[in-house]
Amino acid sequence: MKKDTITPVCEIDFIDEKKVKSIKKRIPDDSLITELSETFKSLSDFTRLKILLSLAEDELCVCDIAALTGVSVSAISHQLRLLKNNRLVNHRKEGKMVYYSLDDEHINKIVNEAAKHCKE
Repeated sequence: MKKDTITPVCEIDFIDEKKVKSIKKRIPDDSLITELSETFKSLSDFTRLKILLSLAEDELCVCDIAALTGVSVSAISHQLRLLKNNRLVNHRKEGKMVYYSLDDEHINKIVNEAAKHCKE
């Protein structure tokens, strides 16, 4: 990741009212931005991101995820609860087993696109 030492700013104070008004109509409302922020907050945690990357490969039970991440079953359960609350994962029960998967294909795309971006 490149880091600039100085962030360039405009040398004059000018607002393009037409452009600002146009963009304001097209961006999501604040409630959706808040939800997006919570989603990205979930993605910013190392363990939760590793869980999502693992689930992008296949559905897994808590014990499988714990083995993959090197984190306790209890800690994984807590992380899965947070991910489920943010609608990033879902689960299905099969007998005594509970299997987790990504909530939908959008989550898979987000995670994989971010990984591609970081590899470039």
